[in-house]
Amino acid sequence: MSSQAGTTSGPEHFPFQRLTGSHREIGRQFGEAFAELIQLHRRRSLDRLQRVQGIGAGPAFAAAERFRDTVRQYAPFFDEEVQGVAEGARLPLGEAYLLQLRAELAAPGIVEIPAMAEAGDECTTFAILPEATAGNVPLIGQNADLPAFYRDVAVMLEIVPDDMPSLLMLTPAGQVSYIGMNDKGLGVFANFVTCDGWRIGFPRYFLSRLAMTKETVDEAIEAIDSVPRASSRNLIMIDNHGTAADLETTPTSSARLDPEDGLLAHSNHYVSAELADAERASESYLPNSRTRLGRMRELLAKNRGRLNVEKMQEILRDRACYPDTICRMPGDADSDVITFASLIASPGTGEMWVAVGPPNEHSYRRYAFGETNA
Repeated sequence: MSSQAGTTSGPEHFPFQRLTGSHREIGRQFGEAFAELIQLHRRRSLDRLQRVQGIGAGPAFAAAERFRDTVRQYAPFFDEEVQGVAEGARLPLGEAYLLQLRAELAAPGIVEIPAMAEAGDECTTFAILPEATAGNVPLIGQNADLPAFYRDVAVMLEIVPDDMPSLLMLTPAGQVSYIGMNDKGLGVFANFVTCDGWRIGFPRYFLSRLAMTKETVDEAIEAIDSVPRASSRNLIMIDNHGTAADLETTPTSSARLDPEDGLLAHSNHYVSAELADAERASESYLPNSRTRLGRMRELLAKNRGRLNVEKMQEILRDRACYPDTICRMPGDADSDVITFASLIASPGTGEMWVAVGPPNEHSYRRYAFGETNA
């Protein structure tokens, strides 16, 4: 197959909404503002669960609600928001919880299926400390790779709770946590990693926003390690105090990776020596992840000291290692996964640049706290 994949459709920019107030009010505003997209997200998610994993709607809704008790025990504000989403979008609560989960529902023991069904070749992340940038300003972000339909249901939010830091966040409609930054200067992005031992517990998508309730990377790591995680997740973080770190996790353990020469990157396999034995990604997917990680590290190192928003846009559009590319297009692999969104955040200045994916076909739009962002 040629490396020149065909052009793709999709919105020019993601819809934006500002949500304020109590967590129940924030969820309700979210549900009301994007009711149609939330319904579309629900339909597409159910269709894929049935088509790819053989999981029907009834078992999926029932399984999703089993995660609620852990959420209410460890971070009840999430439950308040999910309830609000259900009210605003006129969904049963179990269906609203389904939107917060994806791969967990396809794990053995959650719904009766024989084996882990999701592939793990999703997302390439980076973090750059000030000394490695062109402007002495920390940068963080990623190419977010998911099934292509997520491009049609993703939204940009500015969330202003009464009791927590404000957030700029990209997330699928109805999903209350994904990737972004807070107004305290902490950015949090994430990758899929695969291991054994998935269980009912604290959903992996909630980990990034749980981290964003904090101001520093160290505080965020402590928060992530304080909850009984349902599954595996990799989180890359940077703060406005000169710290960046990558936290690889399993449900019961974690390992920290620190920057080298002010640079940090991750893809979809365990890199730390401590968790190397936990790796369960298929041998057919590991070369893809290793190639993308190597290419991102190469490009960051080559441009060290010249890295800025424009240079990172160029890097996130890179397709030099076809078919294992940083910028993923339809047809690059035997999968429906593409780079559905591309993000570059400057937590220190409160700005984020976001492109609909694949980013080699779309422009980046700037978002900032307190601006209209429309």
